[in-house]
Amino acid sequence: MANINLLPWREQRREQMRKEFLAVLGAVVFAALAVIVAAHIVVTSQIDGQNQRNDYLRAEIGKLEKQVSEIRDLQTRRNQLVDRMKVIQDLQGTRPVIVRIFDEIVRTLPDGVYYRGLQRAGTVITIQGTAESNNRVSSLMRKLEASEWFAGPMLKSVKANSQFGEQGNDFEMTVNVTMPGSTEDTEGEQ
Repeated sequence: MANINLLPWREQRREQMRKEFLAVLGAVVFAALAVIVAAHIVVTSQIDGQNQRNDYLRAEIGKLEKQVSEIRDLQTRRNQLVDRMKVIQDLQGTRPVIVRIFDEIVRTLPDGVYYRGLQRAGTVITIQGTAESNNRVSSLMRKLEASEWFAGPMLKSVKANSQFGEQGNDFEMTVNVTMPGSTEDTEGEQ
């Protein structure tokens, strides 16, 4: 038999397969690095895009919050203006009332009674005065009760005052102010 030496051919083939393996390994490593770099670039660009969208949303939210605060300020101003308008309308609506109250106070004043002071707190008028007798104070209270502008006169105090005779008295009383027809309206509703 012939003597054939296959050893160098096997070594060459091994060397060639090793080179192919290293080439494939290098290609795989290069491809893996390329995929990693591409993935990093894609993820980074997506993160940058999302950050830009987030910044845009934050800017728009800031604008909206500013507008909301301006709207709240405008609503507060509107409410204040509405309250002022109501006060002005109430004042304009009740402007003639004080004139009617003074006119009614004069009409209900009997002879022999003198007012020393009037004070109004809301719908209650406090009257300080002097009367020639207790009968005059009673007459004043009856006239105030009969008036459509006043209700519930209440005598707080009576003190003797000898400057107006033996029966002269200083008195203090309160009376409630009512609008004419207001009791009729409330009774009609019930």
